[in-house]
Amino acid sequence: MNSVYSRLIVLTISLVGFLNCYCQVVPSELFVENRINPIGIDQSNPTFTWLLSSDGKNKNQSAYRIQVGRSEKMGSSEIIWDSDKINSHQSVNVEYSGPELQSLKKYYWRVKVWDEKGKSSNWSLTGSWQMGILKPNDWKAKWITVGYKEGPERESPMFRKEITIDKEIESATIAITSHGLYEAYINGKKIGDAFLTPGWTSYNKRLQYQVYDVTSLLKKGKNALGGLLGSGWFRGFLAWGGNKDSYGRELSLLLQLKVNFTDGTSTEIGTDESWKSHKSSITSSEIYKGETIDARKEKNGWKMPNYNDSDWSAAILKSIGYEHLAATYNEPITIHESFDPIKMITTPEGDKVIDFGQNLVGWVEVNLKGSQGDSIVIEHAEVLDKNGNFYTENLRAADQRNTYILNGKDSESFRPHFSWQGFRYIKINGTIDNISEENFKAVALYSNMRKTGQFNSSNTLLNQLQHNIQWGQYGNFLDVPTDCPQRDERLGWTGDAQVFASTAAFNMHVNNFFTKWMKDLEADQLENGSVPFVIPNVLGKNASGSAGWADAATIIPWNMYLLYGNEQILKNQYYSMKSWVDFMKAQSEDDLWKKGFHFGDWLFFRPEDDNDGRSAITDKYLIAQCFYAHSTQILIDTARILGKDNDVNEYERLLEKIKAAFLKEYVTPNGRLVSSSQTAYVLALNFEMLPLNLRKQAVERLVDNIKSYDYHLTTGFLGTPYLNAVLTDNGYHDLAYTLLMQRTYPSWLYPVQTGATTIWERWDGRKPDGTFQTPGMNSFNHYAYGAIGNWMYTALAGINSSRKKGETGYKKIILKPHFKNNYVSDKVSAENDGEMLKKVEASLDTYYGRISSNWEYINDNTILYKIKIPVNTSAEIHLQTGLQNILLEDKSISLSRDVEILKQDMGSTILKIGSGNYVFTIKQ
Repeated sequence: MNSVYSRLIVLTISLVGFLNCYCQVVPSELFVENRINPIGIDQSNPTFTWLLSSDGKNKNQSAYRIQVGRSEKMGSSEIIWDSDKINSHQSVNVEYSGPELQSLKKYYWRVKVWDEKGKSSNWSLTGSWQMGILKPNDWKAKWITVGYKEGPERESPMFRKEITIDKEIESATIAITSHGLYEAYINGKKIGDAFLTPGWTSYNKRLQYQVYDVTSLLKKGKNALGGLLGSGWFRGFLAWGGNKDSYGRELSLLLQLKVNFTDGTSTEIGTDESWKSHKSSITSSEIYKGETIDARKEKNGWKMPNYNDSDWSAAILKSIGYEHLAATYNEPITIHESFDPIKMITTPEGDKVIDFGQNLVGWVEVNLKGSQGDSIVIEHAEVLDKNGNFYTENLRAADQRNTYILNGKDSESFRPHFSWQGFRYIKINGTIDNISEENFKAVALYSNMRKTGQFNSSNTLLNQLQHNIQWGQYGNFLDVPTDCPQRDERLGWTGDAQVFASTAAFNMHVNNFFTKWMKDLEADQLENGSVPFVIPNVLGKNASGSAGWADAATIIPWNMYLLYGNEQILKNQYYSMKSWVDFMKAQSEDDLWKKGFHFGDWLFFRPEDDNDGRSAITDKYLIAQCFYAHSTQILIDTARILGKDNDVNEYERLLEKIKAAFLKEYVTPNGRLVSSSQTAYVLALNFEMLPLNLRKQAVERLVDNIKSYDYHLTTGFLGTPYLNAVLTDNGYHDLAYTLLMQRTYPSWLYPVQTGATTIWERWDGRKPDGTFQTPGMNSFNHYAYGAIGNWMYTALAGINSSRKKGETGYKKIILKPHFKNNYVSDKVSAENDGEMLKKVEASLDTYYGRISSNWEYINDNTILYKIKIPVNTSAEIHLQTGLQNILLEDKSISLSRDVEILKQDMGSTILKIGSGNYVFTIKQ
């Protein structure tokens, strides 16, 4: 009896211990400056973020302790900073405050936390980061350029140097940048997995360098260092009108290698006049035109030791300096998905064409065999015309043509180095016989940001729309947010980026991406505060100041704060934000902004519109006044967060005047806007330009306008992102859903119906009769209209963040799913075969962990709602039904200790929950 009793006690103790462990809060993923184990950080006080895991409910962090050391072992003698126990819920962007950090040094860190009951976790696994080059005088390398006369085609140059290492290597780090794009090599192997480095910044003001761990590439004895350069953004053709050499004419390389030896010594080797230079086999390379490689000119073995470079020219030193150099903050461009051909066809015009099945951005890798001097020419296109022929007219002056000339080896492989293409189809010409699909593979390139969001539903067209939104983002997020990836443009248009930024943050982790781009926006911002149309600015000072475009200066930092809790970007960009608002103020008379050029509601729909989109029917100055108010409101909110009370008071007074001027100029006494378009009412409502007594009739006029277009939208770039949100927020969610599900032009699903795999620039890029819109402005990969994705996540799935200070970045989650999605038009319902949305599954990976919001009708009036809330957060759930209709795990809400009832009435319920997994059953 005693033995049985003892075993029961032991079992009980073990079970309690197991449950405590099972529910314990544990640090999992570790981030430094929002990246895992980054290399090349130049922040003097980098920030730490850690995700927390627990299988219990209502789990929170009450305290943390961080240690930073010189070694992964984290022995007591190796610790350089110990935060000690800090009583705080903060687990995101905790700032390092230890001793001064040193250039290129590697540091290690770990964290332990205490939960809401004061129970401590074990130490996390050890993370690391390596510093960049922190001071200009830490650069020992010298800038070099070619020592030969360049030809008219401006061939890509090669640089090389051999070094001898006579000690045992402990670690090695290399820092590289260039004027132009570079690829670098050690002993024949490419350094790093990034492409199109050093990326695109406002080069004359900010040039990023990359840092790589190259320990595994070096060896004791002879080693060869090599560099290959291309014109890229630095001196290549950009935009139109023969614009080239935007930042200079000569390509240059800067490379610095530091080797640490096991005996405690180290050495530094950098580019200097001892390096050699030569023309490469890349005889021409341009972003728009493509690349030509003549393999007969390849200098075999030039990347390896013991190569005879006696006929190479000595490199020449360049006096460029280091003051404008900055470590790379954003994620680099890397290779992602690859696509095999789905078919090879012969077009009616006799062309040999391969279809990869997806409109993508990257390049085609070629593997083939032929005789010396044989060539293959690959052209790229997004679409075939209505007759099935290869169509490139919409590329304008961009050739998108890669040419490879063989040297006659047994097997040869080619890909571009410093060019990329936007395409689904390729056309093949050349002198090589017996080419088949197996010779080709398409490879996608885009900035290597973590994919964070997923959206899936019971509707296949809606799922394809989400796919198209994501692929539009992938293809246009190549270091900068470009407007299109295929024609002679590919520029960082500010308007496109600001309307899409919130959607982008659902699909990928864009915090660092936009933080970097905002630095270039400020760098290129004019002295008077005006913001260029494109960033980096290659169009000149006169191309600036358009409402809705320049407001990227305020809207994007504010979105990064709301969606990531990134208060630092507000501090960094505050002067830029304020300068833009002050520019608008200076342009105004009697607080009314009615000056300058504005794109307006770019590429809106109207039945007779078949030009370049400039004939917008919404008054452009009405739009300008709305964005003037919106940016001023953002500036006020930002000033309040940063404690700038004087600015809050000043700009609040200004905002009152802006809105009063709007009412006087653009609103009749009975509340009608002078422009009766959907965009006019959407912006006036979304930016709260109307007093409360006029809002209801404004909403009704918007609804009437939509009905008058047979339940279709007519908005362009500036009205579309807010359209559905305004309808939902003002009690017309079913109408918003109807617009989303329209299959006929103009609508989001019309391109999907035609087989689109990305978002189009125009609502009717391909018209219903199979012909194309005007080729001068007709990209088939252009993410702006993909901004509807934000509403899909926030309204259909219901995933939102609190906007209150201390709760942004999903510290407090607001779940507002709309289960009821009815059509308000019998015609639209018939077009969709009466199919209603029965299921939505969405998730988002945040700095706290994964949020999931999944709902499904299990019968006509019962919904199963499954939620996942990360540790160290809380959530409010807003449900459009009475409390009596809600069960949690098949029990009444009132019986649950895990749910707090904040509000209840006959038609709505608001609940508060902590972390954990929840399953609600909801009766409609």
